[in-house]
Amino acid sequence: MDAVDATVERLRAQCLSRGVSGIRSLARFFRRLDQDGSRVLDARELRRGLAELGMLLDEAEAEGVCKRWDRDGSGTLDLEEFLRALRPPMSQAREAVIVAAFAKLDRSGDGVVTVDDLRGVYSGRAHPKVQSGEWREDDVLRCFLDTFDSSEKDGQVTLAEFQDYYSGLSASVDTDEEFVAMMTSAWQL
Repeated sequence: MDAVDATVERLRAQCLSRGVSGIRSLARFFRRLDQDGSRVLDARELRRGLAELGMLLDEAEAEGVCKRWDRDGSGTLDLEEFLRALRPPMSQAREAVIVAAFAKLDRSGDGVVTVDDLRGVYSGRAHPKVQSGEWREDDVLRCFLDTFDSSEKDGQVTLAEFQDYYSGLSASVDTDEEFVAMMTSAWQL
């Protein structure tokens, strides 16, 4: 384990020691660290924030953490990158039920869920906005799909995006049994 991984594990452990509220408070913590209000953290802001938690990093370590977590190459961390890095890994049971739910949605089997895939699984005809004529059924399905899509809504949800969505939810469910039961019920698996 390198220094960056060790830093992530220490911060994750500190959050988890506070239970679900520790994970949930990460967004508030992120906003507090964002001193310039830019909605992203640079290495300096991250370093200062981690120091508040008693995690002293030198400049190179803070830059290393930022670089490791920065998925979009911007040189800074947005909230999603920050949360994704700190969420605890999921168990095999949780991963398996997420994959099963995704497979149910991915009717075409091409690894990407689209509105066309959803048409075969769900109907939006009973949605109030469809009933009133304000939306078409495809609008409802697209809105549903956008729930799982990344910040760049492209009308396609990959397994990785679906897993990211459920990774956040997973962090707030205590046991594998509860998570699997919730997913099984929600997706009628």
